[in-house]
Amino acid sequence: MRIFKFSVPIALLVAGISWYMLHINFQEVPGTSRVWITIGAAILSGAISYFLFPKSEDKE
Repeated sequence: MRIFKFSVPIALLVAGISWYMLHINFQEVPGTSRVWITIGAAILSGAISYFLFPKSEDKE
């Protein structure tokens, strides 16, 4: 369940921020390239957060 708790929200947040920054600061980059950059950033950040966050929080 950790993928739904941490990885997906982080990936969506990174995707939104990267799309916004590419749209505002780099308008000369073609739209399809911006989409691929955004998808790559979301997947990479989701994978990194999946491995860096603890597996189980309920260790009692």
